Amino acid sequence: MRAVIYTHYGPPDILELREVEKPVPNDNEVLIRVHATTVNRTDCATIRAIPFFARVVTGLFRPKKQTPGTEFAGEVEATGKAVSTLKVGDRVFGFDDQGARSHAQYLAIREDYALTIPGGLSYEQAAPGSEGAHYAYNFINKVDLEPGQMVLVNGATGAIGSAAVQLLKSMNVNVTAVCAGENFELIKSLGASRLIDYTKDDFTEDNKKYDCVFDTVGKSSFFKCKKLLKPGGVYLSSDLGYLAQNIYLPLITPLIKPMLGNRKTVFPVPVDLRGSLLLVRRLREEGKFRAVIDKTYPLEEIVEAYQYVEKGHKKGNVVITVGENQ
Repeated sequence: MRAVIYTHYGPPDILELREVEKPVPNDNEVLIRVHATTVNRTDCATIRAIPFFARVVTGLFRPKKQTPGTEFAGEVEATGKAVSTLKVGDRVFGFDDQGARSHAQYLAIREDYALTIPGGLSYEQAAPGSEGAHYAYNFINKVDLEPGQMVLVNGATGAIGSAAVQLLKSMNVNVTAVCAGENFELIKSLGASRLIDYTKDDFTEDNKKYDCVFDTVGKSSFFKCKKLLKPGGVYLSSDLGYLAQNIYLPLITPLIKPMLGNRKTVFPVPVDLRGSLLLVRRLREEGKFRAVIDKTYPLEEIVEAYQYVEKGHKKGNVVITVGENQ
């Protein structure tokens, strides 16, 4: 089979398409013929080993998993003897934030990291969305939000941002979205009730007050956004922030609550991957979630896809179609 390979860390042009052995599933795994996958921020950070301490997981001097890719959609071709929820021929989608090796014609993955695709979705529609929703959900659910409260989402057109807008809408929360004006209609269609054009206005100077500010692209900071928060409000960021401040600020802000008006920041570690996948499937079935797709590339143009994502201007997701398997 063909697979994207990288033997050392670096920029996208280190990626090569090679012929490799087809994987064999373990007892608790399924073998999936991949029809579509994606390139996202996680993939880009993984091949560059950013941040550096990520190498503890990915490999200190060279990548342990030499095929990147986290999201996928395809068809179950074989199952391990302990698999009980999936069968050969099932159309499935899934995600593994530790690396699904999905930039290939086949992958073997744990049974609980793959779910059947809701009816009516193509592979190209089913593959994207899980990564963004997983991170968005795991941040949002650390805030005690109630219907009618107000949340500002910065970076609303990205994979995490577009997922966050839809998840918050499903919770009946009022969403103010920050994005380029040219994308207003798209983000309105996802559920935003108010929009700010970052090309014209600095959202940190907004005169509204919010129960939560969620910076899904890591372009701001707690201290810049603190004045936007109501007393007791929470700041979230999907990025580590300058000098990794978003890791240690959640430990410091509770100690100086009176000085901050009880405002705080949290930086949760995303968990319960299967729970996120089940949520995505349910919301898709209810018509409350769709993955925004910006561009589609064939597997042969994987380097170009990574280069485009690294520019930081994608709208939603970048999909990779995988051709006939050999």
